[in-house]
Parts: sequence; C-alpha cells; structure tokens
Amino acid sequence: MDLISLIIGIVALIILHEFGHFLLARLNHIKVEEFGIGFPPRIRTLFRWKETEFTLNWIPLGGFVRPVGENDPDVPGGLASANPRVRLSVMLAGPLMNLLVAGLLYGVAFSQWGTPDVHKIVIVQVAANSPAAQAGLQVNDLLVRLDDVSVDGIESVIRYVSAHKGEEITISYQRDDQIIGTKLVPRINPPKGEGAIGIAMSNPTQPMSVIQAIPLGFSTLFDQIYQMLTLPVRLAQGLVSAGQIRFVGYKGIYDIYQDVRDADIAQPRNNNFGLLAFFGMLSASLGILNLLPFPALDGGRILFAVSEMIFHRRVPARLENMIHVIGLMLLLLFMVYVNLQDFIHPLELPH
Repeated sequence: MDLISLIIGIVALIILHEFGHFLLARLNHIKVEEFGIGFPPRIRTLFRWKETEFTLNWIPLGGFVRPVGENDPDVPGGLASANPRVRLSVMLAGPLMNLLVAGLLYGVAFSQWGTPDVHKIVIVQVAANSPAAQAGLQVNDLLVRLDDVSVDGIESVIRYVSAHKGEEITISYQRDDQIIGTKLVPRINPPKGEGAIGIAMSNPTQPMSVIQAIPLGFSTLFDQIYQMLTLPVRLAQGLVSAGQIRFVGYKGIYDIYQDVRDADIAQPRNNNFGLLAFFGMLSASLGILNLLPFPALDGGRILFAVSEMIFHRRVPARLENMIHVIGLMLLLLFMVYVNLQDFIHPLELPH
C-alpha cells in the first residue's frame, strides 16, 4: 500500500505538470493530440475531449502531452511553428505548475501543523538526573518566568541560565492551567550533550488557517529554490561536502516516503505534516530540475526559445531535435546510474 500510494502521489504531480503544458497550449490555440498518463505502450483510451485523446499507458511513473507539430515547424498551427514567446510560455507552464503546487502543499502542511509561537517556550525533553528532572520539570511544561524575568524566547532562557550557573534560580512554569514554581541550580559543567539545567526547548504551535499559511508555504518554496541553485557555490566554498550531496532515484524516494510516513503515524499530532511537506518537496524538485537548461528537459527547450528571441534567428529544427534526442539518451543513462546507486549505496536516513 505504501508503494501504491507513493506511485499515485508521483503520478498526480506529473499529471499536474503536464496539465500546465496542456493548458497553455490550448490557451495559445495549439491543438493537443494526446494527454498521456504514464508512458506507452497504451493500455486504453480513457476518453476524448475535443481533439485530445486522454490515454492510460503501461509505464506508470511518467506522463506526456503531444501537441500538434511538437517538433516539426512545417506543421501549420503546431507548437514548433509557433513564435518563440508562445513556445516559451508552453514550456514554462509545466515546471511553474509544479512550483505552484509545491507552495500550496507547503502552505497546507503548515496549516495542519500550526505556526510556532516564538514568544512561548515549551519543554520537549528532560534529561534523566538533571537539575530540571530533580526539580520536577516535565515534557510539555511551558516556561513562564526565570526568577522575576518573563520568558519571551529561547535565546533569553539560554542567556539567563548561562549567566546564573552555580546559583539557585526559581523557574515558574505552566502545566495544564496551573502556574507552578520550583528551584534548581544550573550546572557549571553539564554532561556532554546536555545544557546547564538539562532540558531541550521548542516553540509551541498555534493554529493557523490555510490562507494564513500560504505565504509561509511559498517562503519555504523560495528558500528551497535558493538552496538548490546555490548548492554548487556552497560546494565550491567547502560549506557542503560532496558526501552530503546525491541524486535520489525511485528506491531512494520510496525509502524517504516510508520514513516520513512512519514518523507521521508515530506522531498523530503531526496531522500528516510530513507527507504534505514530502510531496511539496517532490513537486518543487520536479519543477526546478525541469527548468535546468539541459536538452530534452523543458529548460533545454526554453533555452532555444530564449536564444531565438534574443538573436532573432532559429536553430535549424533538425539540429535542435537531434540535440534533444542526445540529451534524452544521456538523461536516461543518468537515471539508470542514479537508480542503481540507490541499491548499491542505499540512502542513510537520520533517525
């Protein structure tokens, strides 16, 4: 069932990508002969709408639209014979649809999880035999005051505790509807991996609507785009090691999916946050990778259209098609390599 649900999710993202191409082709009055779910050979024709056949095909992890005259500029009213601005809009539409879906999925995920209340501090872990444990502090207690100083952020707690190591302080905290006070002495030399009083802190979340969460979702998307685009720079600067970077094939995606799904099941309060964020990340990656200026990808076709707009000269269709065919062969070889690596060197996931 995990595998089936993952396949359904990936196919949905691919269909949305292809729907972006389909929509812009139709808006530009370019006929689309086929909208395929999966790759051929064909299983059956699902239905026909106007001049477009919607088909179901045997190879599930893919999809395509086939506009009239896709690669032949001699076909009147076809995609290849359209002006470069039209071709550019049709090619951009698929990746942009994935980026739009990613931002929306991130937004829905945040609405399910809630937004952090940075002015409140909740205890998420108490180390055994620590001053906090001996003073009776527990997970889910809300810190209210340190002596007579109100708590207004994690950094303020760290600063106050650090300034009073070896001194007795009073911690006021809220448990359920009660405010309770307790005394403890922050350790001067705490054990490795523990703080002076032995707690891990976080911010509690507060509910937010989907409308409120959408800007946060798109902010997360823009950050993901920035991280991916600046990855080569950070790699060259030594900020990221080559061992931390790898492409992931279908098995690696499945491993990540299972890990995220297990985490959501173990923590029902997550409200499927992990799965929504996972498919948001997958949709964003699909959009970003398709925009790379490599032959056979949307980005490669966009590059030819932009070049024609700038230089007012078109690369001969036969040469462009040959470049895309070579690019497709290289992509297929690369995909085989990446998927083999998933078995030879399985993905190590943090736990």
